[in-house]
Amino acid sequence: MKYRRRLRSRLIFSFLLFGTLLSVLFAAAVLLLQSWLVDALISRTLVDEIDQYVAGLRKDPTLVEPFYTRIEGYVTRPDRADIVPRAFRSLPPGIHDVTTSHARYKAAVRKDSDFWVFLTYDVSENEELARRLKWALAAAVLLFGLLSLALGIWSTSRVMAPVTELARRLEAMDEHAPDTDLARHFPDDEVGQLAAALDNYARRLKELVERDKAFNADVSHELRTPLAVISGATELLLAQDDLSERSRERLLRIARAARQSTDITTALLHLVRAERESNGGEQAQDVGSIAGQVFDNYAPLVGDRALELVFDQRQTLSVIAPEAVIAVVLGNLVGNAIRYTIQGEVRMEIDTGKIRILDTGPGIAEEELPHVFDRHFRGHQMGGTKGSGLGLSIVKRLCDLFGWQIVFANRASGGLCVTLRFYPDREMD
Repeated sequence: MKYRRRLRSRLIFSFLLFGTLLSVLFAAAVLLLQSWLVDALISRTLVDEIDQYVAGLRKDPTLVEPFYTRIEGYVTRPDRADIVPRAFRSLPPGIHDVTTSHARYKAAVRKDSDFWVFLTYDVSENEELARRLKWALAAAVLLFGLLSLALGIWSTSRVMAPVTELARRLEAMDEHAPDTDLARHFPDDEVGQLAAALDNYARRLKELVERDKAFNADVSHELRTPLAVISGATELLLAQDDLSERSRERLLRIARAARQSTDITTALLHLVRAERESNGGEQAQDVGSIAGQVFDNYAPLVGDRALELVFDQRQTLSVIAPEAVIAVVLGNLVGNAIRYTIQGEVRMEIDTGKIRILDTGPGIAEEELPHVFDRHFRGHQMGGTKGSGLGLSIVKRLCDLFGWQIVFANRASGGLCVTLRFYPDREMD
């Protein structure tokens, strides 16, 4: 389930809803009880009054009708009921609610064989009081709703304070920060237990990352020695004059593969260290020279296909970065372009501050472009080509490490255009 509101907003809304609903229910209960009690009290009073008057009248026929400010009584014989107002005259015995053009009444009727007794009570004033009570209760509901809102804002700020503090401390942490014991900053409650769980998770995650870095560093370091041996042996063999052309070609392929592997291990070491050398130890590299070597290294991948490799250096481009990193990035991009382009051309253009690699291959589906840098991602248009799907992931990590920008886009004429900007913060056409 996805929550669209912040936790504090949900708590405040819960307080407001609960307080308002409780006030409405209380007001409704008051109105119902008031209406029921008043109605029952008036009805009971009228019945008692009419019973007492009839009993007294039977004892003393000269007893006059009761007189009250809001109660009127009528005593008549069945054949002389004209003195009774028309609204009450035809009512059967019992308690009735009567509405006239002037007022509303509660009427008690007693009809015996020898005389009829009517007792009416004007309830109009009671209804006015009931209306005023409704308005008062509505104002009370509004007031209690506002009080609930204020209470919700105040209480949630107190309740959410530890959670907000925990979030702030988490945001302040980064991979280079020393170990932080979050749990010691909070009491042993739910937030404290969450902080302890986060501490435990952070420790396990850091141990896992450290093991991964150590493994990658060890593997990359250990591979450099056998690769250096392979490179040295191929150089010695290539120095012999009696080599056949076929053997020389194979040795050159071994030498190129060893160089590419050395560049990859060097680039991986930079990723493991996750930092660029900022002590001025690196020199500006001629990107055009490195790109030319990369093109030469990957030329054998063309084979017997009708594919042309075009190297177009329009401007001189220098970048301060390890040569191995530049070679790995360009090698992956060029290698992918050659691997997935059956015919046509693969063109590398070196311009001011950037390199473009254009091919006439199948391109990438638009919905898949955002995922080209995902680990093990392989598009549906890659056909039967083989690969692990790790190359572009490594390229993206290297570009992020050195602040470069890489963009994949489909060409209108077909194929793919990959743009690598070494200075993305500068405006360069």
